Amino acid sequence: MKLAYWVSTTILCTFLLWSAYTYLYSKQTIEGIRELGFPDFFRLQLAVLKIIAVAVLLVPQIPTGIKEWAYAGVGLFFITAIVAHFAHKDPIFINLINLVLIAILIISYVYLHKIKAPF
Repeated sequence: MKLAYWVSTTILCTFLLWSAYTYLYSKQTIEGIRELGFPDFFRLQLAVLKIIAVAVLLVPQIPTGIKEWAYAGVGLFFITAIVAHFAHKDPIFINLINLVLIAILIISYVYLHKIKAPF
């Protein structure tokens, strides 16, 4: 169970860190976010929040209740991304990736609770 948790959480956190990096430094990503209609301050907020979520999810000593807020925020990010890309009529492949990431998020969340269970 711990392996499933750590593999899914590592994949998720790797994506979040890569995404935060591109939100801050990739001209193509920055322009893409503008094309979706989001202002620059929102892009910067998302980058910072993704980095914070990674820290919360990876540090074992952080209470489960706080981790649940990080999961909720990341899930909201993926849902927002799906809606924005759908509205922008982007290729379906982008939303398929987001759906896979939601599945990985759910796997990580479920296994967090399995390894934290008292029995």
